[in-house]
Amino acid sequence: MSKALGRGLEELFADNNLSNLEDFENKVIEDAKTNDQIVELSLSDLRANPYQPRKNFDEEALKELADSIKEHGVFQPIIVKKSIKGYEIIAGERRFRASKLAGLTSIPAIIKDFTDDEMMQIALLENLQRENLTAIEEAKAYKNLIESMNITQDELAKKLGKSRSHITNILGLLRLPASVQDMVLYNKLSMGHARVLSKLDDSEKQEDLAQKIIDEDLSVREVESLIYDNPTTKVVKEKKEKNNEYKYVEDYLKEKLGTSVKVNNDKLTIKFSSVHDLNRILEIMNINIDE
Repeated sequence: MSKALGRGLEELFADNNLSNLEDFENKVIEDAKTNDQIVELSLSDLRANPYQPRKNFDEEALKELADSIKEHGVFQPIIVKKSIKGYEIIAGERRFRASKLAGLTSIPAIIKDFTDDEMMQIALLENLQRENLTAIEEAKAYKNLIESMNITQDELAKKLGKSRSHITNILGLLRLPASVQDMVLYNKLSMGHARVLSKLDDSEKQEDLAQKIIDEDLSVREVESLIYDNPTTKVVKEKKEKNNEYKYVEDYLKEKLGTSVKVNNDKLTIKFSSVHDLNRILEIMNINIDE
């Protein structure tokens, strides 16, 4: 097992920078080569990463990669994790899919014992940096990274080398109704259209306008005029993200006490719903109050 494992994803990357996934993967491969750890695995024993953010793979691009693999073979091994049955792919799902298209029965691989969180984060980062994700897939990837790494939007922006406004704008798309998100996911609506629609404060209006954009082939500028030139249209006001340095304390106490906990302005607030609930919390905290 690599010495880097078990220290958290950030320490797997140089300079605490999550944008150098390629350097990290090269290090894993070089280490595997040095220690003779590259093995040949049957494609039938491999399973897709359950945390894979990409829902649609470009069939034409996969075919081109498959043709290259037929001619030259698989140059870069995939990275996998042993599972209950076979192996789960951590990085290299496109190579796996293209190898199947090329008619191969096995593929070079490196077996690593990553945690589930590390698996998810690497899959997200690989797709963010190497694939043309749709805006919705990108938004969900950012959301998962923020939640799994327990960081703020600003911190994620710095780690990925993106602007804070880009992260905020993309995440705003997740306010759209599922039907509109699907239109973006399947490239029926552009990122620009979706961004404007996300400003609307009414899901029905978002759905109606989304369909109007498709039916009438409206430009982003035309959609902006429809929204902002209409005095009756309500738009969502962006909320400034709270940078709570005590979030880790809140999260720990929420899990420990099973209730909402807030830490701000030098004040700790613990919510309870009844006297019985209060007594339950006091018991967990080992506080005995004599009547």
